[in-house]
Amino acid sequence: MALARGLTATGTGVVPYALVVLAGLYLGRTARQRAVAVALGAACLAAGQAVRMGVMELIARPRPPGQDWATYASGWSFPSGHTTTSALTAGLVIVAVLLRAPRGRTALCLAAGCWGAAVGLTRVYLGVHWFTDVLGGWLFAAGWLGMCLCGAARWLPAGLLPACGPPPPASPPPPTTLPVAWAVPPRSERRAAALTQGPPAGGLTPLFGGSGSRGPGGRAGEGPRRSGGGSPGRLRRPRRPGHPRW
Repeated sequence: MALARGLTATGTGVVPYALVVLAGLYLGRTARQRAVAVALGAACLAAGQAVRMGVMELIARPRPPGQDWATYASGWSFPSGHTTTSALTAGLVIVAVLLRAPRGRTALCLAAGCWGAAVGLTRVYLGVHWFTDVLGGWLFAAGWLGMCLCGAARWLPAGLLPACGPPPPASPPPPTTLPVAWAVPPRSERRAAALTQGPPAGGLTPLFGGSGSRGPGGRAGEGPRRSGGGSPGRLRRPRRPGHPRW
């Protein structure tokens, strides 16, 4: 019985607003977003309590018989005030966790949801509400929270809304550029340099000739000897003396 009284006491007063403030601070990424999230969460909770009290006055449903009460209660019965307040608070906390927590969100959401449900059930256990009062409080909280979230998503500027998920990763460092000495020249430049510098040290002869050049066949003025329709820019290794033709 003492545990039920202590748990039901957390459904009203300072505790719900403290949880909403913590959820708003956790939800925002910047100081401006945190301030907006705290203000909107507190306004949603306060306005929901005000509307709930208006509904209670309109319906004016009496509470269960007083001899069954195990704690103090006042006002009309439907919908339950403790149930509505705790369910709204749990819903705001769950929204903040789903939008921001990269890990452990399931456990946090279950803890918040179980707390909101337990506060409502203690009202029935303590005899101060009918179960339909608690059910009405849950439904009212779900509907009011959905209206507030839709309004915030529709009318708030995009800069005031925190982005979903974890913060974006840092941008990778720019790629390092090779020094000029290590830069590889284009293929056309390499080919032109090879043609202008003459045969390389390894003995490769370019397949071009002229009147005063010695072709691969070994005779002056013969010009380049091509095999298999090769291109003029290909290089062939000359035959060694006494080596069979290949």
